[in-house]
Amino acid sequence: MVEKLISFSLKNRFVVLLVSACLLAWGIYSVQQNPIDAIPDLSENQVIVFTEWMGRSPQVIEAQVTYPLVSNLQGIPKVKNIRGASMFGMSFVYIIFEDNVDVYWARTRVLERLNYAQRLLPQNVVPTLGPDGTGVGHVFWYHLEANGMDLGEQRALQDWYVKFALQTVPGVAEVASFGGFEKQYQLVLDPLKMQYYNVSMMEVMNAVKANNNDVGGRKFEMSNMSYIVRGLGYIKNIKDVEDIAIKNYNSVPVKVKDIGSIQMGGDLRLGIFDENGTGEVVGGIVVMRYGENADKVIKAVKEKMKEVEKGLPEGVTFKTSYDRSELIEKAIASVKGTLIEEMIVVSIVILLFLFHWRSALIILIQLPISVAIGFILLEAFGISSNIMSLTGIALAIGVVVDDGIVMVENAYRTISEKQEEMESNQNNSEIK
Repeated sequence: MVEKLISFSLKNRFVVLLVSACLLAWGIYSVQQNPIDAIPDLSENQVIVFTEWMGRSPQVIEAQVTYPLVSNLQGIPKVKNIRGASMFGMSFVYIIFEDNVDVYWARTRVLERLNYAQRLLPQNVVPTLGPDGTGVGHVFWYHLEANGMDLGEQRALQDWYVKFALQTVPGVAEVASFGGFEKQYQLVLDPLKMQYYNVSMMEVMNAVKANNNDVGGRKFEMSNMSYIVRGLGYIKNIKDVEDIAIKNYNSVPVKVKDIGSIQMGGDLRLGIFDENGTGEVVGGIVVMRYGENADKVIKAVKEKMKEVEKGLPEGVTFKTSYDRSELIEKAIASVKGTLIEEMIVVSIVILLFLFHWRSALIILIQLPISVAIGFILLEAFGISSNIMSLTGIALAIGVVVDDGIVMVENAYRTISEKQEEMESNQNNSEIK
């Protein structure tokens, strides 16, 4: 079989060269299409269900949120196991699917089951699906550098402008905000005043909710003009909260300011983001969507950040905290350097020992074609170009080189012996 293949290749050199050129072109195309990342994705095929119920202890979260969700999410097709975790104010449920399951099919099945499971949860507690990313999807971190702007203003800028702009980048599953304070109106109530006016906490909460809303009316016509009637009731400042009436006490309205004070403050935080010990900063984590090309996503995010930066307040700029593209570029450069070095070394070895440039040229052609075939297989099996796969290719180059040297040297020696034998026979025939 091998002899027939060698014989066919020698007799059809043009076909061999054409196939080699096609493989090289296909390999170059596969390199361009294959997802590039620095870290191999070894995470499980999972869907995360996140539920927030702030102010509740882990025991309450476990009993009223996590357990009902875990028990009702069981029975979904192709699920390996389900894990639950409860912490202060938050519940996480991890549904682990089989490896061959499409992630978006899995998310659809989980979402269908959540529609039923939500009825078993406390009022106003809504479970949500986590982003369609993986455990290694945090490809880019950034923070805002804003001198003279407090952490609350920075967080508002991040949440209501920067985050929404970056989420439009193709391949981005989520931009998670971190650091700073989420602004909120904080009501500090006096228990003695509440007791004096006979006001309960629930009455205060209901009054504030009811008075923070716009209402719609109807349209009426007058003098050939149409007018739309609506009530404006959204809270815009602290005074609006202070003037909210809760109930009547001896025919006198009891307002929020009568039973406590109102202040602007930050929401409860479970951590901070510090920059090299110099102080707190506000920023975001770009989470890459499942199966995307990390290098392309990072480049697209950087281009979008240049556009977003034009709309930031004066003195506010972006600063990179973590950029995986640097590691990706170093990994690719390492493989390129290894390939070039081995091609040079092999060429020198062949030239020194054989003094035959055509033999060295064979090795130089063989190496890139072998690497191209490797990338074709990576693309075919859906394996990304990462440190592990690229290292495997770099190590395999040595085997390819050794094999090429042995084969070329053997072919060169055999051809030389045959030529010497033919010349010897020809000389003998001339002597006779």
